[in-house]
Amino acid sequence: MKTLIGLSKLRAFLALALGLTLAFSAAAAEAKRKIIIDQDAFGPASSNLQAILMLMQAPDVEVLGITVTSGDGWRDEEVGHLLRLLEIAGRTEIPVYAGAVFPLVNTQARNKLWEQLYGPLYYKGAWTEVWPDQGALQRSPYHDPFLVPPSPAGTPKLKVQKESAANFLVRKVHEFPGQVTVWAGGPLSNLAVAAALDPQFAALAKELVFMGGSFNPIAADNAFAAEYINAPRREFNMRWDPEAASIVLHQPWPKILQVPVDPTTKTFFKPEFFKEIAKGKAPFDDYLVKYGQSFPMWDELAAAVWLDPSIITQSSTVLEDVDTSFSASYGTTLSWAVGAGPGLGERPVQAVLDIDLPKFEQMTIDLLSWPKR
Repeated sequence: MKTLIGLSKLRAFLALALGLTLAFSAAAAEAKRKIIIDQDAFGPASSNLQAILMLMQAPDVEVLGITVTSGDGWRDEEVGHLLRLLEIAGRTEIPVYAGAVFPLVNTQARNKLWEQLYGPLYYKGAWTEVWPDQGALQRSPYHDPFLVPPSPAGTPKLKVQKESAANFLVRKVHEFPGQVTVWAGGPLSNLAVAAALDPQFAALAKELVFMGGSFNPIAADNAFAAEYINAPRREFNMRWDPEAASIVLHQPWPKILQVPVDPTTKTFFKPEFFKEIAKGKAPFDDYLVKYGQSFPMWDELAAAVWLDPSIITQSSTVLEDVDTSFSASYGTTLSWAVGAGPGLGERPVQAVLDIDLPKFEQMTIDLLSWPKR
């Protein structure tokens, strides 16, 4: 009789434990932070793709999809790099959506005219005909926007979704109102198109997090930061599509978090980081070790401050816009103190100005080393 009672109690305990486990699992799934990644996903490896990997690896994050725009490279080539990365990472369940090929207004011809008037641009992304001598060995030569050169990482079998990036962005914020973080690591073209399609788009999102803009960066001891000595407020993501950036910054986002160039100039993906990553068990570690290059950690930092805001040591809230006049300051960052703007719909932006560098570096290595999440 005692044995039967003991077995009954054991069964009840196991049932309770199983119920609690399922409840906790369900709660954990619900608690995951929903994110859409909008990126100019140039590769192989690169700051762009390493940031995507960090966001995918975070255990408390659900990546609803990745939308791609031209910027560092042309959209279709970037889509190929991203699809191949998802195959290597074993994350083929994450859908990819193609977005803007060209900026809203800016063109290569306008760029060339601007350079005749105001001097050469240091970096022009997909329009760069001769790459700066920065030791970047994996760049494909300048090519037509719709040509997709073979990638050294291989050709993906995974396909891009048929739905457009802008439609996907709008659909998802309606599906999960107030829950979706829109994270942008490249030019803001796709977000501007989404805002034009649906004026509720930004208001229905949880927040916007973006890498771009520049205030007063300190030129660090590397070639990548030298361009800011004479043009401290000119940054590529905003300069590629200034009109899109201005439109997006005037949308009614509940919250905007910005990682400008300023805190990134002291970051650098050191060669020894790849040695540490090689010791890990992530399925893409061999890929990173083979194709990774040393650049400032622009997009990795934008991923990290959203994943763990405790790495932020200094920030400032400003009103912000981007100059769209075809002048010497075209595409540069404009800012005002809260309450002191021109009153044309500028939104408050929390701009990250400094970070805990050792904590950020370790966080990056950890996320890029862990087994598949």
